[in-house]
Amino acid sequence: MSTPRNAVRAAVAIAPAPYPEETVEQAYSPTEIFARDVFSLRVMRERLPKEVFRRLEETCVNGQGLDDGDAGIVAGSMKDWAIERGATHFAHWFHPMTGVTAEKHDAFVSLDPVSGRLINEFSGKMLIKGESDASSLPSGGLRSTFEARGYTAWDPSSPVFLLENSRGARTLYVPTVFLSYTGESLDRKTPLLRSLNAISAQALRVLRLFGNTRATRVNVMVGAEQEYFLVDRRYYALRDDLKLAGRTLFGARPGKGQELEDHYFGTIGRRVLGFMAEVEERLLALGIPARTRHNESAPAQFELAPMFETANLATDHNMLTMETLRGTAEKHGFACLLHEKPFAGVNGSGKHNNWSLCDSEGNNLLDPGDTPLDNAQFLVFLAAVLMAARKHALALRLATVGAGNDHRLGSSEAPPAIISVFLGEQLTEIIAGIAEGKPGRGKSGLDTGAMRVGVSSLPPLPRDATDRNRTSPFAFTGNKFEFRAVGASQSIAPANIALNTAVAAVLDDLATELEEAVRGGEDLSKAVHALLARSFMESLPVVFNGNNYAPEWHEDAARRGLTDLRDSVSVIYRYSDREVLDLFSRHGVLTEREQLARQEILFDNYIVDVHIETKLVSSIGRSVILPASLRWLKKLGGAARLARELGAPGPAVEEDLYRRARGHIVGLLESLDRLDARHKALDALKEKEGSGKRAEASRDELIPLMVECRKHADALETMVDDDIWPLPKYNELLW
Repeated sequence: MSTPRNAVRAAVAIAPAPYPEETVEQAYSPTEIFARDVFSLRVMRERLPKEVFRRLEETCVNGQGLDDGDAGIVAGSMKDWAIERGATHFAHWFHPMTGVTAEKHDAFVSLDPVSGRLINEFSGKMLIKGESDASSLPSGGLRSTFEARGYTAWDPSSPVFLLENSRGARTLYVPTVFLSYTGESLDRKTPLLRSLNAISAQALRVLRLFGNTRATRVNVMVGAEQEYFLVDRRYYALRDDLKLAGRTLFGARPGKGQELEDHYFGTIGRRVLGFMAEVEERLLALGIPARTRHNESAPAQFELAPMFETANLATDHNMLTMETLRGTAEKHGFACLLHEKPFAGVNGSGKHNNWSLCDSEGNNLLDPGDTPLDNAQFLVFLAAVLMAARKHALALRLATVGAGNDHRLGSSEAPPAIISVFLGEQLTEIIAGIAEGKPGRGKSGLDTGAMRVGVSSLPPLPRDATDRNRTSPFAFTGNKFEFRAVGASQSIAPANIALNTAVAAVLDDLATELEEAVRGGEDLSKAVHALLARSFMESLPVVFNGNNYAPEWHEDAARRGLTDLRDSVSVIYRYSDREVLDLFSRHGVLTEREQLARQEILFDNYIVDVHIETKLVSSIGRSVILPASLRWLKKLGGAARLARELGAPGPAVEEDLYRRARGHIVGLLESLDRLDARHKALDALKEKEGSGKRAEASRDELIPLMVECRKHADALETMVDDDIWPLPKYNELLW
């Protein structure tokens, strides 16, 4: 008999595309294939004239300019290398404000006007600069629709690379920034590069005060852990909500979720392991040092973690990682879900942005060290990060906004929307002792308060001096900070732009104070101690080592004066606060116009995400769930009539089932009607209301109505005959 459920089973009965057995877990040497598809410094050294390579290395490492003559030589070498590897096209690859990357491909060939033959061409001008239509990409009002011109400009600090298509041909990808005709940033790469320059300049001022004259730059080092779900692509194809919104808008919870905690770090299935192995091989070839793989907390959830890299490179590599996960999953018969909350009732997915500072000689500035001088320097940088989290929490929170992340933050699976810092008991006692100037012995048995910074050294602080706090949004983990509030689908660029800029602003203030004190004849040690005592006292309210999931933390945070903005719309409104505008404009990271444009884009993105889901709830509810439920209701009605005809004693069970099912059908239909009416009314507001008001209405009206629709639909899923229910269920998707 043909039923909707049989259609689901028939789809799944189709075997996934055969995959050669020998490729599932090939033996390969990571050191041999690492950066195989990258025009790396090693390749440049082999192919470029010595002086050109030296100047290009300065450009890549220190941001020095590259003259036109060198650019032509470099472009020719890149072209030859790429064509030898099977490339036919090149593309300027950039990060517009869409949340994904963009590219426009051009063939290497051009037509020789004399001979009429095709010749290979890739000039220095083609490498350095490209032109792209900027009218169809988000600009937040910086560009009008008829003002189409936008420029891509080569970012030499991120190496070019090759990607292969399904036919084996390759394209040379050139990482670039994306600017408007007027020179304003239309991307996420430009402000990231500006923020890296800002924090380097201010951190070097602090290092010079401590006698370090060797370092030429301070780099931000980042390792971005990536969580994701895998579901069978055959089930995925039958779920429009997963395909178009990235998450299930309907679905009753399964009989088993993650209660047994048996998936976390569990044995990796052979099919998944084959997928992971190919992902890692592809990433290694692209110069992305993938290191860790494991099962995550929720069923069908996994994690990949790379090694630390400079923040610009880590950002590019994380975008490539997400694309590699999606593309490789399809090849293995999976769909990779990067939404922050694809399934209700189990953990969602985040992205842990591990952040640290390292000077050009390889010294981690957030490592406490073993000597008094190291200790004092470490404490100054620690004070800067704490002050940044205290003073610029709004900027950090803005880096995590999004309709998807709203389903995750604060839901007892991810840090709350309150920005606080975990330091651990030992380090907290030390900074509290410095702040309060009271000698004593804390819970850890350490002497606190009597220490004179720069004269006596800190107690030993091994990397694992404290337990980890998985509930903290911003945790110190021995020699780095882990920013855990970033969503799985989000670019890490906004998080690092905010962190870099906030810390740069505080370092500027601290360095200025110390420089003035030293110029005035004050001893550096005394000046540092006074600065730290005051800074730590101001920052202590942001330090919280407890359970961030506890309900009472919200009350405690309010008493401390910490901001608690629990949804994206409330946060995006604060983008135009003077303190936020001044922070990003202070060091030229973003102009005020660029910031206000980003506010507009964030509002628009939120509205579009919610409205897409609204339309999907309506279409799936009306054309899939209601028809199936009505078929079941008809069967129940027949059973109820038969029971009455046969004289069943008392209230017939069949009648009760009929009434309950009909109640949810009526409830679903009425909720869908209200949802459609409000959606139509909000669409009509486009010309009358600003994006902020429309985002508010989407949050306050559409989302609750979608929740109401889902309540009735999920109840029907648990009642309707399994043979009639048309959608793959959670049991199938997750298990």
